[in-house]
Amino acid sequence: MSLLSAFESTLGGRADGTWAAPGRVNLIGEHTDYNDGFVLPLALPQGVVAAVAKRSDGLLRMASRQADGRVETRVDTLAPGSVTGWAAYVAGVVWSLREAGHAVGGLDILVDGDVPPGAGLSSSAALECATALAIKDLYDLDVEPAAMARLAQRAENDFVGMPCGIMDQSASLLCEREHVLFLDTRTLVTEQVPFDLGTHGLALLVVDTRAPHQLVDGEYAARRRTCEEAAAALGITALRDIEPDGLEAALARLDDEVSRKRVRHVVTEDARVLETVARLRGGSPDTIGPLLTASHESLRDDFEVTVPELDKAVEAALDAGALGARMTGGGFGGCVIALVQADAGEAVARRVAEAFAGAGFGAPAAFVAQPSAGARRIT
Repeated sequence: MSLLSAFESTLGGRADGTWAAPGRVNLIGEHTDYNDGFVLPLALPQGVVAAVAKRSDGLLRMASRQADGRVETRVDTLAPGSVTGWAAYVAGVVWSLREAGHAVGGLDILVDGDVPPGAGLSSSAALECATALAIKDLYDLDVEPAAMARLAQRAENDFVGMPCGIMDQSASLLCEREHVLFLDTRTLVTEQVPFDLGTHGLALLVVDTRAPHQLVDGEYAARRRTCEEAAAALGITALRDIEPDGLEAALARLDDEVSRKRVRHVVTEDARVLETVARLRGGSPDTIGPLLTASHESLRDDFEVTVPELDKAVEAALDAGALGARMTGGGFGGCVIALVQADAGEAVARRVAEAFAGAGFGAPAAFVAQPSAGARRIT
């Protein structure tokens, strides 16, 4: 059954249109976005599609093809905690837009997605951004994409309660096909950097470890809190303000080893993003592999957000000849990316699967990432 037919059978009536927003993979720049730093994501073909219709009665009705039943509430009673589960990401966008002064009324929304759940590929941001773009069009809102990303982020931060940075929503809204999005999360200045790996005989393999996420929200919040406390102790606005040549002096001013490790990761990761961008601008994507691997080592040793499955996947990919590999996303599970020769993707994926079997882990899944376009209206 098509999404529009499912809309009619689930919610009644006809949808006013359909909107799509992608998930994302972050090439490099992990846990830097909430430190005012630099990130380099790309959009995936996988994402969320929303069929949406306006309502005149102030009722918000939400349904998903991946969940049973539907969730109903009124837009004028929305408040943090009033909606939970997957629907909170949809309702949170409505709440965020209304809190910003936009006249948003009732809606019927049916969503369908093919981003692997729990893979760390930002299905939540895809859900938020498909919803936000639909509301913008249907209610004729004057909101620029960068501002829309901020409003979607607020939905996740303040309504859902997940203290994410701005990267995921920006990637879902702003990415372009065959490019990575170079984003300065302080200024929100962006650059579309060419990332057509095929012309260089390369591919970006994504390995979903399917490792169960444990304590993700609490651990993520703890990392962010430590970074903010370290910045305050150093008398700076954010860790982005530490230059690489001032890192050792900054570390010497911190009292505990945990803070020093977290700061070292953020400062060196920002430097790795800038170097990766420089190499991509220079037309040398085949040289970025060591930067990806160094990123993983920093996330493992200094930020401490990897798990055995992530480390095993990176190790196996490198053993199989990958030019570089790293975990991507917030960590504690999720995916690994590996830069590989275009004809080596299957062999690398097979080596990772064999390593997982030998370690007693569940079977991973793998696919080649295709840098795709950001959120858009379909019909």
